[in-house]
Amino acid sequence: MTALPFPEASPSEAELATGQALFRKPAEFLKGVVAMSGLPDPDRVEFCFAGRSNVGKSSLINALTGRKGLARASNTPGRTQEVNYFTLEDRYLVDLPGYGFANAPVAVVAEWQRLMRAYLSGRANLRRAFLLIDHRHGPKAVDEEIMGLLDTSAVPFQTVLTKADKVKASDRAKVLEKTRATLAKHPAAFPEIVVTSSEKGHGLEDLRAVIAAIT
Repeated sequence: MTALPFPEASPSEAELATGQALFRKPAEFLKGVVAMSGLPDPDRVEFCFAGRSNVGKSSLINALTGRKGLARASNTPGRTQEVNYFTLEDRYLVDLPGYGFANAPVAVVAEWQRLMRAYLSGRANLRRAFLLIDHRHGPKAVDEEIMGLLDTSAVPFQTVLTKADKVKASDRAKVLEKTRATLAKHPAAFPEIVVTSSEKGHGLEDLRAVIAAIT
């Protein structure tokens, strides 16, 4: 049987245990950044979460860390307008502003979109970007724009499908096929997908293990 390109992540028992141990450590909010000059020193491994507005970044961070109020979640697209830094043991976890549609003034949106792009292309200690995509819809054109930016910036990115509990069973394979076909065009794409549901907890242990393995 031919292996699927971009299979779903399947960590070993040891990797799952390492992920559990990491996320038992307290995660704490460090700072919100509105300019590259405000970024903390690049003195530790860093990974970030990026995605379209309202894809569920803040909810996923809260679910991963077990801290309901750690990242500010909102039903209003575009509320996260800073690069938000959190500490997790000896690494930085970063929540980026959502891209695409946002319920904010055009000038404000343009400014923090510039910040996000500058961050993605200029952070030397950024080991991996987790690119969140709504499992109900699959990749959009704006997601491919960010994938292209990550390609040219040589930043490895791993796709995380969110809101898996809201996908009809009949649509799951179709969306995964679309996602895999899109990723195949991008050299910076990490060769595994993580399928998650923050609400139901699906895939969280796998994602914790993936994050813990980043060095």
